[in-house]
Amino acid sequence: MELRHLRYFVSLAECLSFTRAAERMHVTQSTLSHQIKQLEDEVGQPLFERIGKRVVLTQAGESFLGYASKALREVDDGLSHLMRAGDELTGEVRIGATGTFNITFVPECLAMFLQRNPTVKVTVEELAANAIGQRLIDSTLDVGIAYQPADPTHLWFEPLYTEEMVLVVAPSHPLAQRRRVRMVELHRQNLVLLPHAFATRTMLEECFRAAGAEPVVAAEMNAIAPMIGIVARTQLATIVSSHAVTPREDVRIVPLESPTPVRTPGMLWKRDAKQPPAVRSFAACIRKLALGRSLNGGAIRERRADAAV
Repeated sequence: MELRHLRYFVSLAECLSFTRAAERMHVTQSTLSHQIKQLEDEVGQPLFERIGKRVVLTQAGESFLGYASKALREVDDGLSHLMRAGDELTGEVRIGATGTFNITFVPECLAMFLQRNPTVKVTVEELAANAIGQRLIDSTLDVGIAYQPADPTHLWFEPLYTEEMVLVVAPSHPLAQRRRVRMVELHRQNLVLLPHAFATRTMLEECFRAAGAEPVVAAEMNAIAPMIGIVARTQLATIVSSHAVTPREDVRIVPLESPTPVRTPGMLWKRDAKQPPAVRSFAACIRKLALGRSLNGGAIRERRADAAV
């Protein structure tokens, strides 16, 4: 078993798509498929199940993923230490992130990166997704943290993990004690949501239509923190990423279903742009933290499923 086999395996486990995983690893799909087959032959059992064009982890694959990810982290940490010892990173990393990721995800990445690379200057700007895309095209940002762009002509999207959107209400709200809420139950409910300029709002509108629900949008705000703040003080509800709500006593989080709104955050890059070492190193920190979120999210979903039985 070689190190590349583990990297291909983890990349495919994160993307669950041979196309996206091959793009991430900069190899052809046939090469990726061949390397995965070699790994499966060596461990003696399938790690992925192919269902049509879909790819899912087998039980063995789920079990092996944690060990493979840990091994790669140890190797990458060792290589990073050697590189820092011989040639400390310098330069600047310019990041654009939407509001959801600026609450906890970007600060965690930044803390991890600056601890290892104190001589690198990092600039973070909170921007709408379309502004991030344009700034990447204009080369005034190095990397974006957002969602898949509507027009991928000049941008490359690297998916990181899958996140669920949840209902957030005050403790006194009629839905606060529910274990879960169906989307149709939000019909005529008073909500505060992001404006239509945000891709998240478009996705939620599609979910409402699929469920046959027409909520009352009583307010629109272009930032997550004040949305949650007004929910805590009123009988309005909101729908945000599960990762956007930090623990607090004045709001309740309720899972949504039928359908569950789901988004896939990722990194945005300008196609064919050359990335300096500092930018590549920051991207590695993002991937490491995103993998942890992906594994934790899977464990949470398993606990919810067990509780529902």
